[in-house]
Amino acid sequence: MTQSIKTIPTKKGSVTVEASMAIPIFLLAVLCLVYLLEIYTIGLSIRFAATHAAKAVAQDIAVEQVFQPAKLQANLVNLVGTERLNRSVIEGGMGGINCSDSYFSPIHEELAVKVKYRVKLPILMFGNPTVKQEAEFKVKAWTGYVKPSLEAEDYTVYITATGTVYHENYQCTYLQLSIQFVPAEDVPDLRNSDGGKYYKCEKCIYGGGMAGVYITDSGNKYHNSLNCSGLKRTIQAVQKSQVKGLGGCHRCSR
Repeated sequence: MTQSIKTIPTKKGSVTVEASMAIPIFLLAVLCLVYLLEIYTIGLSIRFAATHAAKAVAQDIAVEQVFQPAKLQANLVNLVGTERLNRSVIEGGMGGINCSDSYFSPIHEELAVKVKYRVKLPILMFGNPTVKQEAEFKVKAWTGYVKPSLEAEDYTVYITATGTVYHENYQCTYLQLSIQFVPAEDVPDLRNSDGGKYYKCEKCIYGGGMAGVYITDSGNKYHNSLNCSGLKRTIQAVQKSQVKGLGGCHRCSR
């Protein structure tokens, strides 16, 4: 009597094929996610830096009566940091930032800021294509501030949500932060305007391995992101009589 033997088909080959197809797709998805996060992050940094650069240029216009897009662009690049831009996904690095379409309207007394750049996409099969990005907003012209009269009993002062003093000058360096990008390795040797050291910001510093960080002249923290709340000031104008319990800033108050 002849006995037939049934063979059980193996799935080892199919599993290997599926794995060889799934792993590259997974790695591509991760790469795309990293690029999307980088595009979003660098976009926020550029817009934040452009806002601060525009405020500085608006003050210069009030004195010089001349608007220079190149100066706006230089201020923006300096705030974000040349090293940060050169290692980003922006085509051309710092040279890929273009503010030439920005202009000042004396009729409306406002500065129209237009920042253009292109970001590289990780699609090698199509020759590394790029996508155009733009940031556009307007800033009112700076007309100076009114110094309070020595005889006045009540006048306008400026405070922040977390501040412990009031300011009589809106342009006080404690309110208008002077942000600069510095190499991370230089931080231990740097000192702020009061001679103090810089310590890591608990809000935006996690771990190490940073090429550069952001600091301010009057602060005592270094930051990993321009969007950190520690680099922002929410300024409120109130009457001097409303700030009972707060002392005056030693830099700008009498």
